[in-house]
Amino acid sequence: MSARNQSATRSVARKSRQEKSEAAGPLSRRDFLGSLSGLAATAWAASAVVLEPATGSSRSQLQAMELGPLDPVQRADRAFQIRVDVAQAERNVPIPAHPSNGDEDLFPNKIGNYSKGLPHNHLGEVDVNSYNALLFALSNGRHEDFENIPMGCSDPARQRRFVNPQAGLAFDLEGTDSHQLAIPPAPAFTSAWAAGEAVELYWMAHLRDVEFTDYSRSPLAAAAAAELSQLSDFRGPKQSGVVTPQTLFRDNLPGTLAGPYLSQFLLKPTPFGAEQVERKMRTLRSGVDYLTSFAEWLDAQRGCTPAQADQFDPVRRYIRNARDLAQWVHVDVLFQAYFNAALILATPPDSGGIGAPLNPGNPYLNSRTQDGFGTFGGPYIMTLLAEVATRALKAVWYQKWFVHRRLRPEAFGGRVHLRATNQANYPLYPDILNSQALSRTFSRFGSGLLPQAYPEGSPLHPSYGAGHATVAGACVTILKALFDGSFPVPDPVVPNPGGRQLVAYRGADANSLSVGGELNKLASNVATGRNMAGIHWRTDGVESLGLGEAVALSVLRDQRDTYNEDFAGFTFTRFDGTTITV
Repeated sequence: MSARNQSATRSVARKSRQEKSEAAGPLSRRDFLGSLSGLAATAWAASAVVLEPATGSSRSQLQAMELGPLDPVQRADRAFQIRVDVAQAERNVPIPAHPSNGDEDLFPNKIGNYSKGLPHNHLGEVDVNSYNALLFALSNGRHEDFENIPMGCSDPARQRRFVNPQAGLAFDLEGTDSHQLAIPPAPAFTSAWAAGEAVELYWMAHLRDVEFTDYSRSPLAAAAAAELSQLSDFRGPKQSGVVTPQTLFRDNLPGTLAGPYLSQFLLKPTPFGAEQVERKMRTLRSGVDYLTSFAEWLDAQRGCTPAQADQFDPVRRYIRNARDLAQWVHVDVLFQAYFNAALILATPPDSGGIGAPLNPGNPYLNSRTQDGFGTFGGPYIMTLLAEVATRALKAVWYQKWFVHRRLRPEAFGGRVHLRATNQANYPLYPDILNSQALSRTFSRFGSGLLPQAYPEGSPLHPSYGAGHATVAGACVTILKALFDGSFPVPDPVVPNPGGRQLVAYRGADANSLSVGGELNKLASNVATGRNMAGIHWRTDGVESLGLGEAVALSVLRDQRDTYNEDFAGFTFTRFDGTTITV
């Protein structure tokens, strides 16, 4: 449209508005504002302040103040077209298949699927009619059908509630729709793979109070590594074909096998504006585990609030062992770890951070006159972390409730206990039944139930995928896109024995830790911390990191055309070790 035509169009629009106003009668400004409420009236009043200059020269002067490459109509059209183009691109993302592992169809009594919170019999097997009511609500998506699901606790005052199944049906205005993302089927209930993951979880429970820095000399850690190495199907990282204390409870991600177990971003002091946050935490007393008696376990499966409460250590400590890490991910704000990491990365060393450079693709790195702020600068970085976190949750909640409905490890532990004590003939793979980890559990607790770090056990939503891990995957992907992953992390630290102070890490690889590797390790630590609590499986974390990465990549892609800067894209390393430019 030519400038003359645009001017004529605006003139007609103004005349039409004036005629409508005159025809409407003498509604005063006070009358109109009185018909609005609260913030709506305030917003209207602010937007309605218009100056009408009396002379042509004054009008020209005011119009000249409106600068920019597009006039308002062009700008509105361009904003509309960007949204249309992005929406079309996201609509064209292939719609994946969403296969499950088949357990729900294989077992009529639903022993291989999530059912916590529903009514259960004396063996902890779900009432099938109640399970079907859950499926009915998930199929229809109606709020009233969710409200009509029978719940399991005999005391309604103690009944816990399902966590937000309808989030899996929410739409979003940015990024790929949750139903166009997928994770592969979880390991089947009867598989050697599931048994291998269960053995690892039992060992994690036994090692909760062994400090990470002691794994190399701990007989218990050596026994765990030896047994995991001998399993029919264990997919954790290995060195020369065997699990070692250095690879124990780690992930196969670039950089995660180097240096201390914990990421530096969980330990280093965090600059928070003018403040400095010490990273000591309120942790739990050692040696206290839950759901190890069958009555307590059954009560939890029915969704009852626990009678016991957390028992806290009176001393604040740095994260030093699995129990501390499990508690950290029990009460964290979901993007907290990555917000802390961003503060550490962005703040110069003389102000308490490490001053990591921005990603080489940042368009302001070589600018002579400009810095980034609302785009490609500090506020942009910090808010983008929270922005992808909510989208990651919607994506994984769809997988949890509407696709996989995988049982929680604590429920699997109940099946193990009943099979091992000949109370039920569940078809479990022999590796878990014959494991040293299970034998130690019977000796220590008098049952084969999987010891839990939390009195309530798992939350009331299915196990696969994992919310923490999906958010970790999304937020860490953002940080890898925005900062230079090759930058070395200086002066690595570890907690001293007891976790009251930080001391220098003196390992031979102390100088090889990078921002990218420590961010991958941060994602792994957060995901695995939930496993260490006994509430998630290894595959829950591993596959969910990739799901979160996919969410973050889609958001970054959607935002590309919104920038005015000359922007060639961010290049960084993905969780699988490949390089991508977005």
